[in-house]
Amino acid sequence: MVGTWRMGPWAVPWMMLWFFFLLPSARAQTKIPLETVKSWADAFGGELYSIVTKYSGSLLLQKKYKDVEPTLKIKEVDGLELVKKFSEQMESMLRRKVEAVERLVEAAEDADLNHEYNSSLEFDYYNSLLINEKDENDNYVELGDEFILEPNEHFSNLLVNTTYSDIQLPTNVYNKDPDILNGVYMSEALNPIFVDNFERDPTLTWQYFGSSTGFFRLYPGIKWLPDENGVVSFDCRNRGWYIQAATSPKDIVIIVDVSGSMKGLRMTIAKHTIATILDTLGENDFVNIIAYNDYVHFVEPCFKGILVQADRDNREHFKQLVDELQAKGVGTVNKALTESFKILREFRDAGQGCLCNQAIMLITDGAVEDYEAVFEKYNWPDRKVRVFTYLIGREVTFAPSVKWIACNNKGYYTQISTLADVQENVMEYLHVLSRPMVINHDHDIIWTEAYMDSALPQSEELFASQAQSLLLMTTVAMPVFSKKNETRSHGILLGVVGSDVPLRELLKLAPRYKLGVHGYAFLNTNNGYILSHPDLRPLYKEGKKLKPKPNYNSVDLSEVEWEDQDEILRTAMINGETGYLSMDVKVPMDKGKRVLFLTNDYFFTDISGTPFSLGVVLSRGHGEYTMLGNTSVEEGLHDLLQPDLFLANEWIYCITDIDPDHRKLSQLEAVIRFLSGEEPDLECDEELVQELLFDAVVTAPMEAYWTTLALNMSMETEAGVEMAFLGTRAGLMRNVLYVGSEKISNRRFLTQNDKESIFTMDHFPLWYRRAAEHPPGSFIYSIVSEDDSAVGVQIKLELLQHKFWMATQQPNDSDCSALDGACPLSCQDDILNCFLIDNNGFILISKRPSEIGKFFGAVDGSVMTQLINMGMFRRVTMYDYQAMCKVPYHHHSGARPLLSPIYAFLAAVKWLISDFLIFLLEFNMSSFWHSDNLADAKAVFHHSHKHKKHDTLQPCDTEYPVFVYEPAIKETNGLIECGDCQKMFVVQQIASSNLLLLITDAACDCSFFPPVLLDVKEVKYNASVKCERMRSQKLRRRPDTCHAFHPEENAQDCGGTAEVSISPTLLLLPLALLLQ
Repeated sequence: MVGTWRMGPWAVPWMMLWFFFLLPSARAQTKIPLETVKSWADAFGGELYSIVTKYSGSLLLQKKYKDVEPTLKIKEVDGLELVKKFSEQMESMLRRKVEAVERLVEAAEDADLNHEYNSSLEFDYYNSLLINEKDENDNYVELGDEFILEPNEHFSNLLVNTTYSDIQLPTNVYNKDPDILNGVYMSEALNPIFVDNFERDPTLTWQYFGSSTGFFRLYPGIKWLPDENGVVSFDCRNRGWYIQAATSPKDIVIIVDVSGSMKGLRMTIAKHTIATILDTLGENDFVNIIAYNDYVHFVEPCFKGILVQADRDNREHFKQLVDELQAKGVGTVNKALTESFKILREFRDAGQGCLCNQAIMLITDGAVEDYEAVFEKYNWPDRKVRVFTYLIGREVTFAPSVKWIACNNKGYYTQISTLADVQENVMEYLHVLSRPMVINHDHDIIWTEAYMDSALPQSEELFASQAQSLLLMTTVAMPVFSKKNETRSHGILLGVVGSDVPLRELLKLAPRYKLGVHGYAFLNTNNGYILSHPDLRPLYKEGKKLKPKPNYNSVDLSEVEWEDQDEILRTAMINGETGYLSMDVKVPMDKGKRVLFLTNDYFFTDISGTPFSLGVVLSRGHGEYTMLGNTSVEEGLHDLLQPDLFLANEWIYCITDIDPDHRKLSQLEAVIRFLSGEEPDLECDEELVQELLFDAVVTAPMEAYWTTLALNMSMETEAGVEMAFLGTRAGLMRNVLYVGSEKISNRRFLTQNDKESIFTMDHFPLWYRRAAEHPPGSFIYSIVSEDDSAVGVQIKLELLQHKFWMATQQPNDSDCSALDGACPLSCQDDILNCFLIDNNGFILISKRPSEIGKFFGAVDGSVMTQLINMGMFRRVTMYDYQAMCKVPYHHHSGARPLLSPIYAFLAAVKWLISDFLIFLLEFNMSSFWHSDNLADAKAVFHHSHKHKKHDTLQPCDTEYPVFVYEPAIKETNGLIECGDCQKMFVVQQIASSNLLLLITDAACDCSFFPPVLLDVKEVKYNASVKCERMRSQKLRRRPDTCHAFHPEENAQDCGGTAEVSISPTLLLLPLALLLQ
């Protein structure tokens, strides 16, 4: 059991208590005297209070803070001033990242200007996949020379080389292609700039250049690892930062031919093409997909006639729908084109969508109609809509007509014959859309939405080691253009440079201690999506692995701050306003088992030069004031040197992550060296250090108090008290062990393995947050489960058990004359059930050990229902808009092979054939020189099979109940009609705690009452409501710049016939997929 103590509204530290339980059997009676239960509650409460006040030292600590109260200076926090200050600091930090990227852009463009293309260039470079690899003769392989790698704490302890960058290429890009060699050679000029940038701004993390030819230059250099299939699927040109920097926002309508001629491999390629196009879209883009054969239909009927934001939710939804498309009928493209032009025109005229680029993507195996009239009516002569065409298959009969469509509508034509061709051909449309910007030489700075980089090694370890809300990052990126005059009209995009900014680094500029116990800072984008928020949960568990949720970076502010019903906060922040509002909120805690009722003040402003807004939340009663104590450095330093004192190591008392000599220092060591003058160049937060010194001096007497207690403890009467500790608002913690460390019951407590019990960047400890909302001078107790933290005074089972059972019984010689009911009475009687429950209805003590930790309503629905009806407990409905729900997985009966030997034989044949086909796909003799090109097909094949087998969870909305005790009701009792009997119950509050003693009649069976459960239920929306939610266009702020057309662009550069490499084995891919 955990007990938390609060000293008073002006004080900082909090205490908690931990108990264990083993429970004996009992006896009983029917009528329960109220006086008896009250006396039991008073006796047990008194014993409990005596133990925890004695061993925690809470009264001494309260006195010490009272003594210094007259010397404290109370300062009111100006929330608007605070948020503006944080915003200015963030703007300054982000500006330094922009300057680093600008230096890289200038260096890359100058290097290209001075480089002459050499088709026969031979050049060895560090290939990140091959570095440090040796052949059978112990010689380094080609492109794999020795590359020094060392762990670096600044880069999450990854093995890196901070003096040089290296080159990553996806498997389907040939690493000695002349375009690659020339680009890599030219971009060598970036190496000294990378190093110089990092020296100028040691807070920089990854810097990189993504080339339009497909290579990725990364600093610092790392060893890149392929996936489990031996494939490197990471392609920098697919990343959000590349696409956003390379193009302006776009409205896209994808038209796909699903006529009968598209069956088989063609349909597989078409689906992969659509998925690849979707992957090039981001939250500033809008999209819809139309399928056509004899008639036109929207793949999502709910989206008929509109465009929807291309956020991750909608993109994944489209992919699932496209995967279900089937080919049949005859294709008539005219109606689909007409519908697409109408949608784009209506959105353009209504001021909806992105209001920038508009394009149609036509995916077909041929077009035989007279479609010129459609273009004349809807797109000529202005050609406001570009049309890109993708001819599927090897047949070239329709190539001229399909190319004509693209070339006469400022688009681009490609032919896609294999799955391996898809990536490169889809990328061509980005080059076309980038032309106007390139010709103008407009170096727009872009900032991406939040994302989680799972491409780097050890990403899974990083997921597990950090708070979920701090895992994400944003990227600042800029395009790199060719400045050569002879290619100006072609608008050649060389690539994109970028640098990652972990949001964790931004939030360091809004330190926890300035926001109070429940306060926090959060960031959101121009689209209303969360960049960072303590309640953001981007990961979910699939088996034992942590994985990003499908919609992890499109969680809207209204889904986290869901009390903002009218979206006043969201609207103001998206519009970049500076202001303030107040809201009453319900805050879930302890994995949703509990809830706090707070009044929060929200202060917000924009971050200049970015599409982001910053919010700061201060809770009434805790974030409104700060206390400033006057303590000398000498006195405070002396008390900081005491044993068993430690600090919140994730807080920034002193900056230790920039200077390599400081990185090994803990925050406590850094503070001591700073105060003692040993490290005068350390940069420390003087306000926080001053608060720390004050708390160290005030809490110093606790060490002597605890030590005296430990030396004088009676092992006979007080065996079981294990530990006491305290924590302060400045992140200081002290503790004492009353037993040997080997005897501590919960060794995870106050360690990095139990984040809920310590101060982190993300939150104050759970026990601190709970105690803050409890009446001053009292304790909070709660059961400790396997995943919970234990804090305060730890007391073993035997001591607590003895105190509880002794308090809840009457001696045989008791005076029963004044009592109405059974006497003498004991909780150990068989006809009594005795429970100790907390203020949220969870059982701390019961006769049956299996009930400890459970919600009381699940054990006795009859009594819990009555307590709710009487108002002693009230139900609070909470919502979770980031939940993951199970979806039914339909599979064949596992008994089928056993029942049918023939089926078993066929299954074996199926396995042999499918594996043989995959072998053929991997060993493509006819295109051996580019055999890596087929790795993409293999990756798609494996991913498709794996996805269908394991994907059993999907994002959903849920609601769940939390039950809260009404403390104004100190005691109650009642009778419940249970058929043949009446069940009596008595409830009595235990003073100075959050506990209730609950006694019930065990003889009367009320089991026909349904249990009161804490079940989480999915919020189901009917079809019309669901459609309306999906169609709704929330307020958003468009990017400031748009580059749609340029009069000098060469519209006749509109594509040609793609290279066709004969690969007969690839024609068997549909069969392989079918067999799988």
